[in-house]
Amino acid sequence: MAVITCGYPQRRLLRSVNALLSNANAAVLASSCLSQRFSCTLPKPSVKDPLFHALDTFESRHVGPTSKEQEYQLQTMGYDKLEEFLNDVIPESVRATKPVKFKGPVGYSEKELEALANEIGRRNRLVKSFIGMGYYNTKLPSVIERNVLENPAWYTQYTPYQAEISQGRLEAMINYQTMIIDLTGLPITNASLLDEGTAAGEAMAMLMNADKKKRKVFLVDSRIFPQTVAVLRTRATGFNIDIRVVDLSVDLINQHSKDAFGIMVQYPAADGAVEDYADLAAAAHAGGMKVSAATDLLALTLLKAPGEWGADVAVGSTQRFGLPMGFGGPHAGFFSCTEEFKRKMPGRLVGLSKDRLGNPAYRLALQTREQHIRREKATSNVCTAQALLANLSVFYAMYHGPEGLKKIANRIVAATTVLRKGLEQAGYRIVNKAHFDTLTVSVPYAADVIASALANGYNLRKIDERHVGISLDECSTYRDLDVLFEVFNVQRSVFEVAKSSGISDFSNASIPQSVRRTSEFLTHPIFSKYHSETEMMRYLHHLQSKDLSLAHAMTPLGSCTMKLNGVTEMKTISNPNFSSLHPYVPTKQTEGYRMLIHDIERDLAAITGFDATSVQPISGASGEYAGLSVIRAYQKSIGEGHRNICLIPVSAHGTNPASAAMAGLKVVPVKCLPNGYLDIEDLKAKASKHADHLAAFMVTYPSTFGVYEPHVKEALEIVHQHGAQVYFDGANMNAMVGYCKPAEIGGDICHFNLHKTFCIPHGGGGPGVGPIACKKHLAPFLPGNPIVKTGGEQAISAVSSAPFGSASILPISWAYIKMMGESGLRGATTAALLNANYMATRLSKHYSILYTNEKNRCAHEFIVDFRSFKKTADVDATDVAKRLQDYSFHAPTLSFPIANTLMVEPTESESLQELDRFCDALISIREEIREIEDGKQPRDNNLLKNAPHPLKDIVSEKWDRPYSRERAVYPVANLKERKFWPAVARLDDPYGDTHLFCTCPPVENAN
Repeated sequence: MAVITCGYPQRRLLRSVNALLSNANAAVLASSCLSQRFSCTLPKPSVKDPLFHALDTFESRHVGPTSKEQEYQLQTMGYDKLEEFLNDVIPESVRATKPVKFKGPVGYSEKELEALANEIGRRNRLVKSFIGMGYYNTKLPSVIERNVLENPAWYTQYTPYQAEISQGRLEAMINYQTMIIDLTGLPITNASLLDEGTAAGEAMAMLMNADKKKRKVFLVDSRIFPQTVAVLRTRATGFNIDIRVVDLSVDLINQHSKDAFGIMVQYPAADGAVEDYADLAAAAHAGGMKVSAATDLLALTLLKAPGEWGADVAVGSTQRFGLPMGFGGPHAGFFSCTEEFKRKMPGRLVGLSKDRLGNPAYRLALQTREQHIRREKATSNVCTAQALLANLSVFYAMYHGPEGLKKIANRIVAATTVLRKGLEQAGYRIVNKAHFDTLTVSVPYAADVIASALANGYNLRKIDERHVGISLDECSTYRDLDVLFEVFNVQRSVFEVAKSSGISDFSNASIPQSVRRTSEFLTHPIFSKYHSETEMMRYLHHLQSKDLSLAHAMTPLGSCTMKLNGVTEMKTISNPNFSSLHPYVPTKQTEGYRMLIHDIERDLAAITGFDATSVQPISGASGEYAGLSVIRAYQKSIGEGHRNICLIPVSAHGTNPASAAMAGLKVVPVKCLPNGYLDIEDLKAKASKHADHLAAFMVTYPSTFGVYEPHVKEALEIVHQHGAQVYFDGANMNAMVGYCKPAEIGGDICHFNLHKTFCIPHGGGGPGVGPIACKKHLAPFLPGNPIVKTGGEQAISAVSSAPFGSASILPISWAYIKMMGESGLRGATTAALLNANYMATRLSKHYSILYTNEKNRCAHEFIVDFRSFKKTADVDATDVAKRLQDYSFHAPTLSFPIANTLMVEPTESESLQELDRFCDALISIREEIREIEDGKQPRDNNLLKNAPHPLKDIVSEKWDRPYSRERAVYPVANLKERKFWPAVARLDDPYGDTHLFCTCPPVENAN
């Protein structure tokens, strides 16, 4: 028998995987989102014998400092033993009573894990799907897959808050915005949202919020994708919106002019119909309503843009622009709108500004978005995007260009027309009169047709007992049509039907003349320059060279956890056994996925101490909203639906109040003490005052200030005494795993960020997953799905389009847990605490460190205070952040949670050498500040005020600075060996906001 890996025979692997996930009865609650239970056990990792154990273990590769270096860190802080240090950091009161104990084996080596993942992946049955409903087979060009999707210089980037070292991804995003604006015909767009369903929900909430008549009815056409309707229903609950799913008509719209604020249509419709909605839009506008259109980007290459027939908002998914279906995600949702809503639009917006030298440069425009401005008055909690997926989709569009995209679209229309003609000639009735890629076919017995298609290797959509849906795509071939003809007993050949009907590859006769596109799109030269692989490869590398990522240096962002994204973990995203599945294929085809999802849900429950888990939320903010919605559903079920007050500390993330407001809760802030701790007395007073209506208390632990508060259990007991639930924000889980369990501390439900603690990469601002875990009394209310059974018996409606959210990136976190095991995860937390406290100790001799505990210790992150330097040197935290770019570093989190500070989180993955390099940089900057304080450098023309210093600045003939060019760019010796150059000088933020320009600039102004 062949050996897969060292000490890991294939026979044993197959035998063990056949028995994956044992103790199913004990794990029923812990995998409540799955419609099936699996009873089996994972294969054990290799033996731990000194001679035969695997040498490619992951724990030692994931954690930066060696054991000897950790001893040095302890000595630097004045400790002889690790336990002494931990006792000073983590209060005994919050320590877990029992260690994490996983149900199945853990501690796999990298090759063992890779073999196991491959075998589990092969449990998924790859059947070609023509199900449609917003998910289609695509072809991601290899040049993009290799150079972006699989490239750490792209997928380890963070959100571009430091614009000077993010010009590459910002340029890609401005290209993306131009693409969306061109295709939808609407003048403003954001830099992507999470998926189509949540984008539709954001549109509904924005239109409701903008309605001056405060109407509450939203008319949704019956031919919208069912998963989108489900997400709309969830979003509507917190805002008391009355969703009415109807067959939209002009008469019906006129009847609702007094109570409806908007309508929503699908274009093309879910049944495949392509219709002119101009009359519906005109009727809606006449009644003071707004129009939202869920649409398909590829179809819009041939169809009239929604903005041209009257839509006010267009939403959808970029999935079919090269993004694998991935069992549901991740995919970038798009959102465009009229100018009327540019200040109300959710999400992020990239705009063109200029730098200190007057050169054009990109930045996030209107950077402080709604949830931070309006907090509890917000109607959106979006604080991120799907940047990596949005960039992949625009590179796909650039590679093909407008003509290439039209060729793909026309071929799909032609293939669908051939299929239609063949079916009609065989006597079938096609329900939709016009089509782009989808046919709804009337059949005697849908189940028989579905079964016959499956027996021949294809999935079709069962609409009801008498109708099936067929959606073709860019991967559809002659052979596919030939088999479908056999399934439907069409007697003529594909070529005969095509020839007799006069159909060519580029026929769009099936699209009514009134909705055919006549306007041009993607006319900017950027979309016509990179059609060869050579040019595309060079362009992608050019953009990459402008962006600092974890491939260059540590990114010590407090509250963001930029740790290693291991290659072994990442390999699954390109594995077709995981990337090729449609989210709504029959359950029997998804055994591998369900085994893995069941396993990670159970592991996350074990780590947190909770009883049940849902992986459906697709961001941290989405997890917050889902968790609060679950609480509200539970309280309503026990007759306490009147509870509507949510207590939130003033130090909370900006998304916390926004999420509460979206869930229909009223936010009451709770004060913090001068040392950063929660004000227990204020909590007591407000819990008592609102006792009859108190629904929840949101708490982040360790606190947003980076400290384990010793009295947190007391605070949570107060909340429970007043009949409320505790929502535990797990954003700082990287300081808890292995030592603390939210459920034991007192949480009822929590979310945690797989793109932080559990190694899914940030991808320039997305993708992400924000699962929620809860105690058993809340488990029945975990999110459901209208097509695939998920959640509990009383599940709330869906919070994302796919039943298991962004399923294709779950294997990354699953692999991390399986390779690290109990001891490895605990060791990672230990290293994170050591690294943060070591750095804080070094820097405390030069800066003030805020909010340490009584032992002068922090958790996994700490805050450096720069407020005093404003008076002594006219220097603030922004100046320091920009100067760090000259030292080849991304700045820590700027001015959060305290203005004019930097919050530093090194994570466990950074080596001692890198930690010291960063400390040395900040210490050197302190000396530069001292020169200003001592009068050796002027307050308005110095190293910090002029930072960063790009090459354009250094090579200019004029140099009127009181410091040398060399000191500007090589402040420490090691930079001469390895330097990352900022692409532009400091951005002019006010100029960018007052001169909002959000598409590709004219050629003469382009970078």
